[in-house]
Amino acid sequence: MQGIVKEDIRTSTKCVEVRSKENVISAINEAIAEKIGQQKFRIWFKNSTRLTLSDGLLKIGVINPFIASWLESHFSKQVTESARAVVGASCQVSFIVDPQLCDSHKAATFDWQAKPAMNSPVAVESGRGITQRPTYAGQKLKLTFDTFVVGQSNELAYNAAKAVINDKQSPFNPLFIHGGYGLGKTHLLQGICTELHRTKPTANWLYMSAEDFANQFVLALKTRKLDAFRSRIRQTDLLAIDDIHFLASKPATQEEFLHTFNTLDLGGRQVILASDSHPKMITQISEKLISRFVSGMVVKIDQPDFKTRCEICRQYARGMKKPISEDVIAYVAEHLRSNIRELQGAILKIAAFASLQNAKIGLGLAQEILAEHIGRCDPMVHISDIESAVADFFGVSSSALHSSKKDRTVSLARHFSMYLARKHTKMSSSEIGRLLGDKNHATVLMACKKVEEQLSRNAQLNWQGPTGNRVANATTILEQLEKSIR
Repeated sequence: MQGIVKEDIRTSTKCVEVRSKENVISAINEAIAEKIGQQKFRIWFKNSTRLTLSDGLLKIGVINPFIASWLESHFSKQVTESARAVVGASCQVSFIVDPQLCDSHKAATFDWQAKPAMNSPVAVESGRGITQRPTYAGQKLKLTFDTFVVGQSNELAYNAAKAVINDKQSPFNPLFIHGGYGLGKTHLLQGICTELHRTKPTANWLYMSAEDFANQFVLALKTRKLDAFRSRIRQTDLLAIDDIHFLASKPATQEEFLHTFNTLDLGGRQVILASDSHPKMITQISEKLISRFVSGMVVKIDQPDFKTRCEICRQYARGMKKPISEDVIAYVAEHLRSNIRELQGAILKIAAFASLQNAKIGLGLAQEILAEHIGRCDPMVHISDIESAVADFFGVSSSALHSSKKDRTVSLARHFSMYLARKHTKMSSSEIGRLLGDKNHATVLMACKKVEEQLSRNAQLNWQGPTGNRVANATTILEQLEKSIR
């Protein structure tokens, strides 16, 4: 009897140890997901790796050496930090090929194949057999047309997005929406998808970022599941890709997307793209792709005007516990002009402070709370203002400023753009160079030095404008440009 009791105790102890290790592995997985983001974790770790822990060594088991090398080169630091946060500073990490995982992989696929993403198409049974239908396997897309504030700066883009949904056959393919960050591009893309899901429940659509497309393509390539990846992407009625500029400098992924676009376009299916730049201003992307992008409708979203900014603030303020007066909304809209996220952040900061202090939201309180925020976030002049003023003055297009052209007129206009950006914004030389044609910081510094030299001797400059040859002194040019941007 005593022997049986001891055996039960040993068995119980082993079970506790197993459960304890399972809990530790689960905690490590959660920490990794938090470090690298749920999307990357789902693609690279969930259901495609096996974690084992023994004597302070965490082994990340994968199906082949290629995946092991990829994970180690891209996520070794994050995995090690996550493991040590859970287990302790002495924990070591090793990426290995796991034979058990290799065997199980033959009969199963990775998560992005076996389980649809939150808005990917899945097969469902109907009275007439198997059809494709979109589903929300997880969280719904949160942005809809109902919450999109329409103004002069985005009206054309909004109407184009609505046309994709309302017309039986879209009048343009692709729809390419571009503009600065935080201006509503993602909102429109997700709005199209949610509206299509509402009005045409059987439509097969997919929304994803270009980074997600690239990651899934690489994974499919390395695991020899390219056919499944292509089947998933190319059988959609509507494909929405956000941040398409992410494909720059990725020739293999660009080629894959080109074939994907051609397949969808030839089948009469819709493609919607969003980028922070006009197609012709995206550097290191193939001419074939650029020609496809500009073959449809290319529409820009500009910075919202004062009236639109006020309406955005009102809409966001409605969700706050304390009422926000019109004078506070007008103050925020007047001083924060660059993007919508800044407006939302300012309203949230005011509401949070008032709630914590149990204070009434008034103009004086808003000015006090946002004094530092406004000083840091919103320069007197924006790079878009400078580009517009310089392009108009010298008679060139904005795209020419971002191009590699080096003729006298374009070079002169680009030099003044860089000089004014350095003088009137808080952007670094690298940031200015990236926005003005992906130039390096040394090019920006040389351009500024050249303009300073021309100003110091008030050099007479000449260029070829739309009406012919023009001549003006450097100081006169600067005065007129600064007057325009202000």
